[in-house]
Amino acid sequence: MSIRIGNAPCSWGVEFAGDPRNPPWRQVLKENAEAGYTGIELGPVGFMPEDPVLLAEALDENGLELIGGVVFRPFHDPAQWDDVLDGSVRTCKALVAHGAEHLVLIDSISPRRAPSAGRWDEAEKMGAAEWSTYRDRITTVAKMGAEEYGLTVGIHAHAAGFMDFEPELERLLDEVDESILKICFDTGHHSYAGYDPVAFMERHMDRISYMHFKDIDPAVKADVVAKRTGFYDACGQGIFCNLGDGDVDFPRVREILIKANFNGWCTVEQDCDPTLPDTDPLGDAKLNRAYLASIGFN
Repeated sequence: MSIRIGNAPCSWGVEFAGDPRNPPWRQVLKENAEAGYTGIELGPVGFMPEDPVLLAEALDENGLELIGGVVFRPFHDPAQWDDVLDGSVRTCKALVAHGAEHLVLIDSISPRRAPSAGRWDEAEKMGAAEWSTYRDRITTVAKMGAEEYGLTVGIHAHAAGFMDFEPELERLLDEVDESILKICFDTGHHSYAGYDPVAFMERHMDRISYMHFKDIDPAVKADVVAKRTGFYDACGQGIFCNLGDGDVDFPRVREILIKANFNGWCTVEQDCDPTLPDTDPLGDAKLNRAYLASIGFN
């Protein structure tokens, strides 16, 4: 077993490539390494340079390995399929250029789902025909990533999208072959949705290929769910707290990974608003790395 710990640009507030609030990409690489991580995700395609030579030099300069990349696009919206494909192809090419392994698929936030984040009983459900075409779009990208680019593809549940709650995640897993689609399991989003991440891992560890480590402040979660607060506003209110300060049982997560002889990356993700005065991405990254080391993630 060999578990490696990385981080991601979203921990520096980078959610969209063109956001003027984003810190410089070189700063993110430098601070990631300074905080004690040896790997980093690509972030939204276009944030880091798509020139492979330029990015390779910067990764090497900071002693970092590229772990993978996320396609955070509206899989739920057939009118935006070209956008989904563009992001998918560009991400695949960037990952292959740097020998990265993990392609992560996330259905982005939908206005139809945003008010019901954390509320399965109230969430709008897709009908049979809409679900079928939605599933097929995810399958198409998964098949492309796995078979054309040789990547390990994982589906990632995310608050306020149509792949959010445990029943729909398990339905997708039942309907798409494991050879092309595995799970990128995010502990925080699973808790946000109202489920026990440890229990899910115990049932599905054989299909989890990649981990995102995220913790949830239970008091903030209760408040934002009750008030139907938007996802990014919830991030600004600190729903994603430092690891070990929330409701995710990370010592138990580690036990499950060890028992399963998990080999690979576990990436810290602490979505934040970098413009808020009390936000300290570098300090949080250091605290999160120290916490993980304290419970045996060396």
